Amino acid sequence: MTTNILLIIIAALLVGIGVGFFIRKIIAEARISSAEFAAKQILEEAKQEASSIKREKELEAKEENHRLRNELEKENRERRSELQRMERRLLQKEETLDRKINNIEHKEEELRKKEEDNRKTEEQLEILHQKQLSELEKISGMTSDEAKEILLQRVRDDIDHEMVMMVKEMENKAKEEGEKKAREIVTLAIQRCAADHVSETTVSVVSLPNDEMKGRIIGREGRNIRALETLTGIDLIIDDTPEAVIISGFDPIRREIARIALEKLVSDGRIHPARIEEIVEKTRKEIDAQIKEEGERAAFETKVHGLHPEMINLLGKLRYRTSYGQNVLQHSIEVSHLAGIMASELGLDVTLAKRAGLLHDIGKAIDHETEGSHVQIGSELAKKYKESPAIINAVEAHHGDTDFHTMEAVLIQSADAISAVRPGARRETLEAYIKRLEKLENIADSFQGVEKAYAIHAGREIRIIVKPDRIDDYSSIKVAREIVKKVENELEYPGQIKVTVIRETRAVDYAK
Repeated sequence: MTTNILLIIIAALLVGIGVGFFIRKIIAEARISSAEFAAKQILEEAKQEASSIKREKELEAKEENHRLRNELEKENRERRSELQRMERRLLQKEETLDRKINNIEHKEEELRKKEEDNRKTEEQLEILHQKQLSELEKISGMTSDEAKEILLQRVRDDIDHEMVMMVKEMENKAKEEGEKKAREIVTLAIQRCAADHVSETTVSVVSLPNDEMKGRIIGREGRNIRALETLTGIDLIIDDTPEAVIISGFDPIRREIARIALEKLVSDGRIHPARIEEIVEKTRKEIDAQIKEEGERAAFETKVHGLHPEMINLLGKLRYRTSYGQNVLQHSIEVSHLAGIMASELGLDVTLAKRAGLLHDIGKAIDHETEGSHVQIGSELAKKYKESPAIINAVEAHHGDTDFHTMEAVLIQSADAISAVRPGARRETLEAYIKRLEKLENIADSFQGVEKAYAIHAGREIRIIVKPDRIDDYSSIKVAREIVKKVENELEYPGQIKVTVIRETRAVDYAK
């Protein structure tokens, strides 16, 4: 019984398993069919969408292709148009060049004909010239070379005789009129330069922030300006010049003290007699210290040692003195260096030369305070402060007032002249300078055959360009000498003026 039940159960299980397997198979087949159907639908839709996209892209590609084709055709049309324009221009230029070439060939042919005519004319002239020379030689009984030599010798003799007579006459005339002419020149120079020199060397200008400051400088009833003028010993000129006060005085140190003190007062703003006295005294002490420093600097720079302290101060005062615009202290230092260099080259006493060069203008420090020339004052100062006789002689003789006792004294005079005439060392008034340049150019232009004349190097050289067809090489030398003589006779100038005559010949030809 139990066995039957087991069998039944087993049979039932087997049947159930078989039924379940069959059912699952049916379900799986149904699902597969459904999936295959869905996949077919998706594939169909994808094919349709791909076909649609393909058609759209093909249309876009056709449109882009059409656009590019149009642009390319447009660009080609423009290029063809530009090429046509260029071709037309080239044709025009070619025609123009052809015409020019024809004209040039025509002109060349005419020139060749003219050259041939000229050559024939020259040959005929040469034949005639030779005939004339032969006839002249027959008539005179001399060859042309012998006749030229005789004429040249006669001309040389006449010129030599006239030159000797002229030199003697000029020497006699120069001796007779030299002193008179020199006095006239000095007098005229003083007359022309005195006013300008005084205005340039005795005046300083102080700038003001505004014109209201002028009233404060004058003060109530003029007490401020009177106090400043009394303490400094200079004159204040307050006129219509905008924002400026003019300080006038012959003593350069006092004028400098007044200038600095006034600038300090204007900057400070407190302007009254007590403050003015305080500032002026303080400024005077600063200037005294600066004078000593400048003197010591000059002695150190030139390596001149053992000077008396008072001589140091006098050297420092030269810092505030000028001569024709040249600072006297810098001039003295320059003379010292120049004299030392020359003494070294000549094997002389370098120390003596440099010391004498530094002290040669020491008299200018107080020449406005003491009577006499700066040479006399300098000599007395050198004696007073126990300088050697060689130094004293160099100071006395540097302007030729006395004889030279040493070779170093000669060097001092030379160095002084070199420093004074160096271009740019000294200045003259602008008006006189311009007139001198104009006069120099006018002198050169007055000669026959001069084309152009230029005054250069601050009037120390004049270059003259002459016409080559009117003046030959030998005549240019004569012109240079004549211009030199006229400049020496009619013009006053420092140093020397170089006269350069330029005769230019140009040969022009063309390579074909």
